[in-house]
Amino acid sequence: MLNKAHLILLRHAKSDWHSGVAGDFARPLAPRGRKEAPRIGHWMQRNGIIPDLSVCSPATRTRETLAAVNDKLGVVHIVYEDALYGASLRALLGLVEEYSRDCNNLMLTGHNPGMDELLRCLSRTRPPLTETGKLMTTATLAVLGFTNAGSMSKAAAGELLHLIRPGDVVDTNRSGA
Repeated sequence: MLNKAHLILLRHAKSDWHSGVAGDFARPLAPRGRKEAPRIGHWMQRNGIIPDLSVCSPATRTRETLAAVNDKLGVVHIVYEDALYGASLRALLGLVEEYSRDCNNLMLTGHNPGMDELLRCLSRTRPPLTETGKLMTTATLAVLGFTNAGSMSKAAAGELLHLIRPGDVVDTNRSGA
């Protein structure tokens, strides 16, 4: 990675709405999500996007997403943060400010609409939407670059370096890579 501070945003992969679990918090990944998350992790590994610290919502689908991504990255220091589940923009900015004090490459794994709002708030440029008008679809990764870690929670201070959706990544299981 480059020699500046980075905020890496990862929305959980596709979850299984028909899993039969009680409640939103316990909802696991769907088969599609279990395929997409490792592809994002492989892309991160190939491109040198390795967080110093990963802060993750404790919901089942975010934990499973991060585990699949981290399997491709190796051991990454992980903190499960209750405040990430259902976090507002204000709460997310507070978490970024708190956790970026001790690292230059911070990753948050969370949920929408918060991840959309955070990316829009921090990016200097307007992030591109999908053809259907969505931003952080499931298993989308955004990487923002900042001049230093202290500016990671400042509005419009980040340069959007990457916005990677699962469809942008070659399925390495099919390509033989």
